[in-house]
Amino acid sequence: MRRVLTTVVGLATALVLASAVQGATDGPRVVVVDGGTVPGTAKHLRLLGHDPLFARGMNAAPAVLNDSGFVYIGSRTDGAPDHPNAGILVVDTSDPSDPEVVNEIGPPFAANPSETTRELRIWQEKKILIVLTFTCSAVIHHCEGSVAPNFRFFDLSDPANPEFMMNFVPTQASGAIRTPHEFFLWVDPENPERAYIWATLPTGSRNPVNPNLGVWDISGVASGMSPRLLAQGNWNQLYEAGSFDGRLANHSMDVSADGRTTTLAYQRGHTLVLDTAEVVDSPPPAGTVLDLNDNLLTSPANRPKWGTADSGCIAECAESHSAEQVPGRDLIINTDEIYGTFTIPFHGCPWGWVHVIDTSDPSTPEIVSEYKTTKNVCPADDPLTQQFTSYASHNPTVTQDLVLLTWHSAGFHVIDIANETKPKQAGWFSPTPLSAVSTEDPALNGGPNKVTMWSYPIVDDGLIYVVDLRNGLYILDYRGKFNGQIRKLDYLEGNSNQGDGAG
Repeated sequence: MRRVLTTVVGLATALVLASAVQGATDGPRVVVVDGGTVPGTAKHLRLLGHDPLFARGMNAAPAVLNDSGFVYIGSRTDGAPDHPNAGILVVDTSDPSDPEVVNEIGPPFAANPSETTRELRIWQEKKILIVLTFTCSAVIHHCEGSVAPNFRFFDLSDPANPEFMMNFVPTQASGAIRTPHEFFLWVDPENPERAYIWATLPTGSRNPVNPNLGVWDISGVASGMSPRLLAQGNWNQLYEAGSFDGRLANHSMDVSADGRTTTLAYQRGHTLVLDTAEVVDSPPPAGTVLDLNDNLLTSPANRPKWGTADSGCIAECAESHSAEQVPGRDLIINTDEIYGTFTIPFHGCPWGWVHVIDTSDPSTPEIVSEYKTTKNVCPADDPLTQQFTSYASHNPTVTQDLVLLTWHSAGFHVIDIANETKPKQAGWFSPTPLSAVSTEDPALNGGPNKVTMWSYPIVDDGLIYVVDLRNGLYILDYRGKFNGQIRKLDYLEGNSNQGDGAG
């Protein structure tokens, strides 16, 4: 049913890959792998180029301008005096073997007090850089103070010198300012002039008018028009009663190439599939907003569940982070992100890992396999690791048979999912950490392992671009099984449908 709301306003020696299978006859197959957990090691991934990004630490997401030789990298922390080079760094990668920072976007558009330039995307057709900024945390981002959230837009006609275009403060239909956490850039495969932003608006509210997801039309930004809210939805009220330890909220989402299906990584609420066909097929007229509260294809009662408990969890708690759709297949690659006990007492080992979910019937998705590292089976970690590190899975970019995945201190993984019931480690890369950085992440870099692979991997002209939040930008060449699926790509990223993600 359609409803509308009125709007108010050099590599080390490779380790030998070891793996084990658990529970092969009782529930989903669980694969456990060794590779990736030791810094300075690699298999089937060759390092082409690295830039330490001034050894500033606290690097955020990258954005690659396709076929330009330029990469843009934000900061997880703010522009306080003790955070040097905290702006958006402009990196010349025209020679992938020798990337170099050539510019920095600073105040008033970046590196402001209390503000992180957390998420970056590029509308490739229009050469527009989109930067999500919001208040960074005193606990996990080494910040103080508070600022309003913003989407900032920059013209990349001159890629080395981005030019500010406009600033946009996101609000829900009632007019209340909301803070996005992650966003997906969707460009209409049939009309390159039409582009939308899907953004998570995490809230524990069960009031359906306070959304956990918003969709904005940004098609007019190039001509100076402000984004317009098209749709919103909240599904907390559909979950069973319970506290969920205060962590029932939509963390991130993935959108199909045609925009008609959205998968939600619902933190303690696992994974849901949402019908967003009417958002792209029948966008609402100005002054109205589509209500997506009734559009779930997966009822929370039928969601795939993992973890020991939804409320009062003390170990192996579900903390759904990403829910990436596999192109051409009815599968979701779901990651769980769990920090150390420094942030939440019941976090720490066994951290979080990958669940492969069959969505051939989206009303009842089914977990068909799990992929872990040895660090997810709770070895006797030292206290600093348990408190101030994370061996959790994070951000995936997916081809038909491969998952490119950052895994915090377990490095960067390539997972073979040709057989979704038997995932295999196809390669890994874990860099040799820098000896020191200006700002250590207070939650993730206090342990002995100083690797924190973090960003959505981006493939540009067959090469993989990935950011370690502590150690900088890495450009990798994958040489393992199904490497042709990577080498033939012109452009692919996990948080937009552009380039090879459009079909």
